[in-house]
Amino acid sequence: MRRRPGIGGLQTAAAARDQYRLLGENVAKLRTDLMKEQLATFRAQLEDFARKHKNDIRKNPAFRSQFHEMCAKVGVDPLASNKGFWAELLGIGDFYYEIGVQIVDICLATRPHNGGLINLQELCNLLRQRRKSDREAVSEDDCLRAISKLKVLGSGFEVISVGKKKLVRSVPTELNKDHNEILELAQAQGFVTVDEVEKQLVWTSGRAIDALDTLLEDGLAMIDDGHRDGKRRYWFPCVVHLSQYEFSLTYVET
Repeated sequence: MRRRPGIGGLQTAAAARDQYRLLGENVAKLRTDLMKEQLATFRAQLEDFARKHKNDIRKNPAFRSQFHEMCAKVGVDPLASNKGFWAELLGIGDFYYEIGVQIVDICLATRPHNGGLINLQELCNLLRQRRKSDREAVSEDDCLRAISKLKVLGSGFEVISVGKKKLVRSVPTELNKDHNEILELAQAQGFVTVDEVEKQLVWTSGRAIDALDTLLEDGLAMIDDGHRDGKRRYWFPCVVHLSQYEFSLTYVET
């Protein structure tokens, strides 16, 4: 028979396990300390980089976007507060808070036309028109970062994707799968008809009308009954520019 290990053998094995555990903890601590040291060094270099390229970061949208990506890799958020090192050095916090306020104003001003859902590209164009006298150019990336900070207001500001487009929602309206599919279908020409929805999405008439009526009630659609074919067209301002339909449509107020 094979002899079982005695007490001495068990104690030796336990001591060996303790030594391996301590060794593992020491190695992990050394690695953690090394990573912290490297991270601190990288952050210091990032601050030096920001000082040297301060003007490029403030004036060049593409350069500013790359700078944000560098910050994210080391866990730095220049937008976390409008006070402190980054705000004093670059004024980035103030820049995005200012854009955020202007975005809110634009969303409120266009809400009677689009029901609180606006194309991101359209929003950025309106923002640039408003800021054309300012020195700093604004990109879509800047708009997205500013909108992400508006979430703290708890007022429903959110970016949603519908097909290939990004839409900015400024009201707490919930869009379900049917609504998203209709909006995606409308991107081709800016409007849909009940027949098109039934045919393209393979829906029943009741399903199509129910979804379209909900979008009308929420103020996200406009109706146009002025065509010779007698078919009602449901226009969606959030997927087209206002100039394409503003002179021919009847806005449905709820």
